Amino acid sequence: MMTSVGTSRRSLLAASAATAATGLAVTGCGSDDDGESSSKRKPGEKIQMTFWAWVPGIDKAVDLWNKQNPEIQVRLEKVSPHNSAQYAKMHSALKAGNPPDLAQVEYMNIPEFLLEKGLVELSEYGADKQKDKFVGWQWEQVVYDGGVYAVPQASGPMGLFYREDLYSKWNVEPPATWDDFEAAAKKIRKQGAYIDTFPASMGPWLAGLAWQAGAEWFRTEGDAWKVAIDSEPTRRVAEFWEGLVRQKLVKTLPVMQSPWYSALQSSDVVSWVSAQWGDALISGNAAKTKGKWRVAPMPQWKKGAGASANWGGSTTAVFSGAKHPQEAMDFAVWLNTDPKSIDLLIAGGYGWPAAKKGFEGSRLDRPSDFFGGQKYNDVFAASDKAVDTSWKWGPTTVAMINHMTDALTDAINSKGSFTDAMKTVQKQVIADMRDKGLKVEAA
Repeated sequence: MMTSVGTSRRSLLAASAATAATGLAVTGCGSDDDGESSSKRKPGEKIQMTFWAWVPGIDKAVDLWNKQNPEIQVRLEKVSPHNSAQYAKMHSALKAGNPPDLAQVEYMNIPEFLLEKGLVELSEYGADKQKDKFVGWQWEQVVYDGGVYAVPQASGPMGLFYREDLYSKWNVEPPATWDDFEAAAKKIRKQGAYIDTFPASMGPWLAGLAWQAGAEWFRTEGDAWKVAIDSEPTRRVAEFWEGLVRQKLVKTLPVMQSPWYSALQSSDVVSWVSAQWGDALISGNAAKTKGKWRVAPMPQWKKGAGASANWGGSTTAVFSGAKHPQEAMDFAVWLNTDPKSIDLLIAGGYGWPAAKKGFEGSRLDRPSDFFGGQKYNDVFAASDKAVDTSWKWGPTTVAMINHMTDALTDAINSKGSFTDAMKTVQKQVIADMRDKGLKVEAA
């Protein structure tokens, strides 16, 4: 049986961003009719569950589960991750009362589903006992007010991909600090290339940079949300990248689109501050540069600080209305911790494992020919351990990212201030949250 909702939507959302330390009580997050819709599987009964996801190669892991579990079959449906189409589809399905049993949900989108009472609280199905199997900061991304609302799958600890051959040729060291990054950008620009690009449409990337700088965009106090997108760490990041853009030291191409891939292939862009999963994008789209790339730690605001951050990452969540939540959670845990499943997911390029034992001994844990023989994932292993665990996302992520894209694009085109753009985004986010009936203030 699923837990019924015992709190108002406002208190739920206030609590959803809080850790257990806030003392706020949330007893559950399932739909009001969960108790009627779920059932216990009878011995020998065959069931089928529907799973929506978009991770490349996840079909092979699902096939393995189905082969090993003939009574509990999972039917995978691929959904499009472009322009948040997958979330529009999920929210529509919830509203229509026909969501899948499980779905891939990014960490940053969990609060949106909590607002909609769309996810099953998994503690009563034994989720708490699974905690030690996962990297600590990733586990914290699925825990809200002591409840567990998804099973961690993968993440994107950040680092710096760079062209070692060109850096060496041009006497450029991998930048240890952001000041070094700007100095390196000037050297590289004199050679006719660019160190990187500023992608105005990649709000989660900018969030990662702000995260590293010490920002905390969302938190709660009592029953109120505090929003601090317009904060000193974010302003520092915005001013830094605006300076690079105005000096024409970086491009403003959107990443992961054809012009940017062409720039990587032609060596017009020779580095990328990115997440671990960027390795598959570079090797898959600039194959002729094999052997020339390396990975260095993310540049620091203070030399040697070792601060890191995350870009991206997903969970496997059980949706309200799932008829067999116990089996759904068991599948989600297996999918993201079984060594054979993880091998298949890594082969597909799903990102950085959330499971503690997912890295050591895996195909990630070995030198790479594409990266010139470097055991480059050691950099991301260290990065993963340095991610600040206090970061939480707000409940209007899709709208927030759209606001950021619009505001930063306008700032680039009109030569407006990037910091003013972030101030605008904060006002828009607060307005969005108030429109949903939430108590919210600027921090």
